[in-house]
Amino acid sequence: MKLACKALSIIVLGAIPFAPLVAGDTYVAKYAGEFMAIGVGGRALGLGGAYVAAANDVTAGYWNPAALVRINYPEFSLMHDEQFGSLENFDYAGVAFPYGTNDTTSATTVDEQGMSKPVLNYKASAFAVSVIRLGIDGIPDTRKLDTNGDGIYTDIDGRPDLSQITYFNAADWAVYFSYAKQQSEHLYYGANLKLIRRDIGDFHATGIGFDLGALYTPTENLSFGANAQDITTTLIAWNTGTNELISPTLKLGAAYQFELLGGRVGPVFDTDVRFENRRFSAIANVGPISLDPHGGVEFDYKKVVALRVGYNDVKNLTLGAGIHLRKLDIDYSFAKFNADDQLGNSHRISLRFIIQEDKYKRGAE
Repeated sequence: MKLACKALSIIVLGAIPFAPLVAGDTYVAKYAGEFMAIGVGGRALGLGGAYVAAANDVTAGYWNPAALVRINYPEFSLMHDEQFGSLENFDYAGVAFPYGTNDTTSATTVDEQGMSKPVLNYKASAFAVSVIRLGIDGIPDTRKLDTNGDGIYTDIDGRPDLSQITYFNAADWAVYFSYAKQQSEHLYYGANLKLIRRDIGDFHATGIGFDLGALYTPTENLSFGANAQDITTTLIAWNTGTNELISPTLKLGAAYQFELLGGRVGPVFDTDVRFENRRFSAIANVGPISLDPHGGVEFDYKKVVALRVGYNDVKNLTLGAGIHLRKLDIDYSFAKFNADDQLGNSHRISLRFIIQEDKYKRGAE
């Protein structure tokens, strides 16, 4: 019975992407870009995905490209996640490089009192490449079993002809090319170019999208972030002639830090504003505009160990923990999908490597 349920789940999940392929047309597809909304990084996911203003590592290429300016050394990260009883795999890899100094004195000017003062030329920037993959592997294709044409999957002797079974994967890929720049002492901006590929059996689709991000830090401990994802409305073109349009999503967030009990406490809060007319699946909505607030709190003790709790945009409680080593961060997050565990729970582990050498430090170039 358990095996039968698992097989049924594979078939149902694998068949979902076939739904929009029945006609050649262009339309705004609700949830078409949902695989890009899962989130990456154990730290961010432990905080309920509220990371637009808190991002300060390589995963900022996904959460808010403007925040990439916060990195001071080259970094790369890996994450693996299994969902729905290990039926579905979600993987992420990212690499980021800092470039330029935070500020340099390039010239001087004279103020109204005739005093000479330096002109600050902010040259800090960063580059990143991120790859995510969501896939269901090893889906059985039983279409060739019906050799008699009577709807019964048997051979000429009446037995199941299992040799005719083939297998395929259903996978969604997205590659992010990110750039970030410091505009002034407190303001940063960034952008993503996204290349998208979707494959399922004989069907495939390609797409391209753009994100724009901004980060404002009025004080050292307070940050405000915004990320306009799919800002130009992302097109996904299938080889069947059907075209899907992914509507923009505006992610707004705030993050704050303060000292407590020998460590740092960091409450974070985000709101995802979508324009897909989600209504009942959203936490709140105003007509076709939906709002999904989510947030979390992190306690980082002396940059050695961190504990996290959050509530994400799909109404799940999240828990997380992290260990900081000299050049390596290990982060874990847990999300409970439902009370009776029918969908299983999600355990996410991510690694963040920092090439913390003086010759690679920001400004060393």
